Amino acid sequence: MIPTRRARLSGLGPDARRAAGERSPHARTAPARLAGRASALCLSLLLGALPASANEDMPMIYPDTKRVDVVDHLFGVDVADPYRWLETDWRRDAEVARWVDAQDKLARSYLAGLPERDAFATRLAALFDHEQFGVPEKRGGRYFSPRLAGLEAQATLVMREGVNGRDRVILDPNRWSKKGDVALAEWAVSQDGSHVAFAMQEGGSDWRRIRILDVDGEAFLDDELARVRFTTIAWARDGSGFFYARFPDAAADEGFETPVAGHAVYFHRLGTPQAEDRLLFETPDRPNLLNIVCVTEDGRYATVSSMPGAGGNALAIVDLEDPAWTPRVLVAETTNAWALVGNVGTKLFLSTQKGAERGKIVTLDLADPDGRFEDLIPEGDAALREAVLIGGRLVLSTIVDARMRIERFRLDGTPDGTVELPGIGSAGGFTGRADDAEAFFVFTSHDAPTTILRYDVAKNAATVWAEPKVEADLDAIEVEQRFFASTDGTRVPLFLVRRKDVADPAPTLLYGYGGYGISMTPFFSPATIAWVEQGGVYAVANIRGGGEYGKAWHDAGRMANKQNVFDDFIAAGEYLKSEGITAPGGLAIQGESNGGLLVGAVVNQRPDLFAAALPGVGVMDMLRFDRFTGGQFWRQDYGDPGQEADFRNLLSYSPLHTIAPGRNYPAILTLTADTDDRVVPGHSFKYAATLQAADLGDRPRLLRVDRQVGHGAGMPTGKAVDQLADMLAFAARWTGLTVEAPR
Repeated sequence: MIPTRRARLSGLGPDARRAAGERSPHARTAPARLAGRASALCLSLLLGALPASANEDMPMIYPDTKRVDVVDHLFGVDVADPYRWLETDWRRDAEVARWVDAQDKLARSYLAGLPERDAFATRLAALFDHEQFGVPEKRGGRYFSPRLAGLEAQATLVMREGVNGRDRVILDPNRWSKKGDVALAEWAVSQDGSHVAFAMQEGGSDWRRIRILDVDGEAFLDDELARVRFTTIAWARDGSGFFYARFPDAAADEGFETPVAGHAVYFHRLGTPQAEDRLLFETPDRPNLLNIVCVTEDGRYATVSSMPGAGGNALAIVDLEDPAWTPRVLVAETTNAWALVGNVGTKLFLSTQKGAERGKIVTLDLADPDGRFEDLIPEGDAALREAVLIGGRLVLSTIVDARMRIERFRLDGTPDGTVELPGIGSAGGFTGRADDAEAFFVFTSHDAPTTILRYDVAKNAATVWAEPKVEADLDAIEVEQRFFASTDGTRVPLFLVRRKDVADPAPTLLYGYGGYGISMTPFFSPATIAWVEQGGVYAVANIRGGGEYGKAWHDAGRMANKQNVFDDFIAAGEYLKSEGITAPGGLAIQGESNGGLLVGAVVNQRPDLFAAALPGVGVMDMLRFDRFTGGQFWRQDYGDPGQEADFRNLLSYSPLHTIAPGRNYPAILTLTADTDDRVVPGHSFKYAATLQAADLGDRPRLLRVDRQVGHGAGMPTGKAVDQLADMLAFAARWTGLTVEAPR
């Protein structure tokens, strides 16, 4: 997560979730397009694979996988790595590409033969076939917002002239590619609403190209910026250009094997070549920091948050009225999270976790020669997730037991009531201005589609701006929150979603994440509805490592404390069974990215507890994760494999290294994408090869590889439907869920 003007208090993990619609628990399979991973085949793959139903009692025959003699000698431990060759970028290695093709062919043939798949695919297509809306940005009397119309591959950007005007599509990524694999990523509108700078994401890659649209002329400028990754876009007040962040020239040309370094912030002036962009801020003494920029509403100041990954960030400010653009460091250390909320003249409002594990609001007057931070709104009983300065009020989104509430304060810190929400769920992503009483925010829950609310700050009243119509009987679904005790007695929240008429034990899909301070608050997902409609239970465990209870909850699940995350998730599974919620032999687990690591680790520790596992785009090799692309940013959560104490801790749970032959494992469907340059696919390739080579019982261990998708953001809708249908059918097959064809 990137701290911006909205004062997000969390780190940049392998998910790098964004919100105003923060990614759903199906983080990869329900892509964030709005801004807001005992059956058989008995013939050789060369002869074509039989469907799964052909002979379900025969052992699975996997493609041959070469083993190489590679052993690392690390701190007195010999660590074999026989599938090291699968780390090679498949785009540059024909042998790896052939292996990937064979694995994917096997997986898709098996999945296509599952009788449940077609029913899920049909239902998911219907559930996705509704308009989805993003939170509007108001600029110059115009309203800009992303919108996904039904089953279109990608979301468009629409503009409305005035509050009651007609919407007009101004950017349509569906026209950018015949395959629908080019997405609209980051975007920002100039203060007068005349120009939009936007990032294009191709094939799911983290790399971006930035273009500029002249809104009135309905034409693109010639400007094109490259080597962009992990960036915001922040316009200068006068609209002459914008600030953004990029890497050095060579970085974008390297493959998966080369870590990225040298992130720096530049100013691009419209109509000039990128080579003339002016450097604003860099950290050459710490090349592995990410530098994220924003500009205050009055245009006077630019702030830069410099972060090593998760946990915290340094903070610098630049007075843009000073021609020298000299950075002033406000916070030098990266131990705690800091973010700019807004300013009134030289007075800054900031959020921080320093001295406040749940977060607090402080002020700093830049005109004060002593430069002292002053507490304004102290730490409360809830974890601060977001803070904004709108309509002369400070509006705080906080989390209480994994549920959201919105609180208001006057600028002197005096409490000023709360904002009434439609129900129990997630709310936030506020857009608005300090001098304007009109603002917008999002509300969603497991049984409530993502709705955009227009908020009158002066009246403290919210009304619906845009509400999707979903083809589902949501009144038949019940959302319940419970709490369970983890191994060490820690009280952990758990959400349950099921039909109101389901009282007996039922097949259950349990989701978890547990990292980077990211909170699993309720979020609407078509996949959840499709599963629950069939009589299954969907559960989300708010395990440690997240941000549900602030910094302490995050710290309790990272570095040397990572085992707490796995203990919490295992305890959640045991609770579901002991309470009669889950049917015997009916528990499947799912997680993506850091959640894929979670799934891989707990399967190795308790294979008897689960019937099926769905690890997606997971971090599976904990001894080499920092050697690829942006993996070095994750050391703040996992530790450094090059340090002995961290190495021994990482080795104790690394999914790749703790697979336990001789025990009966659940059915496992590993999912990744060939162009994922966040968590490189070599993690999943090596993990799947190791599973297939081990004596783990007769249930399948398959590898499904999407093409031109990446880590999940920007996934075309059709591919999302296909992937989810495969996942749900696989989980249904091995948990015993009876699936009926949709009417």
